[in-house]
Amino acid sequence: MASHWVKLELDVKNFDAARFAGYVERCRDAGIRLTTLAELGDTPRDRHALYELNKDCSADIPDRGEFYTFEEYLEHRIEVPSYDPRGVVIALDDSVWCGLAATSNHRASGFVFNEMTGVKAPYRGRGISIAMKTFGIGFAGLCGVDKIRTFHHPANTAAIEMNRRLGYVDAEQD
Repeated sequence: MASHWVKLELDVKNFDAARFAGYVERCRDAGIRLTTLAELGDTPRDRHALYELNKDCSADIPDRGEFYTFEEYLEHRIEVPSYDPRGVVIALDDSVWCGLAATSNHRASGFVFNEMTGVKAPYRGRGISIAMKTFGIGFAGLCGVDKIRTFHHPANTAAIEMNRRLGYVDAEQD
């Protein structure tokens, strides 16, 4: 594991949504629908599809190691107090789950946490990650907070760069 993670924070009050609205529109124009797991129904079938997508997208994370089994995934990511299906944005190409941006609720600590953003390899380079993160920023408001936090392995430069472009800045986190 990396000894120095890159810790980032976004102040939602200062987020320029208009600057990134085109990404969401381009997804729609390309037939990519953005929705949340809550809107889909958060069913056992949906949770399994989310697991498979998360597993596929996590394969490129430096030093990720072995991905959870489905049971471990449920235990560590879904069946926890911070899980909220309204914070899980899914990108759909017809019925194909092609991207996710999963954010958890830590309102007692004053923020929501972006756990994972990923897009399947054939869909990369189309702005889907930025569209999902832009679409999902409203989750912070639903939780009554104005901060979104995340962290990345220092070798995950594409994710770090994308977050910085959205307005994330370096932050010290607990």
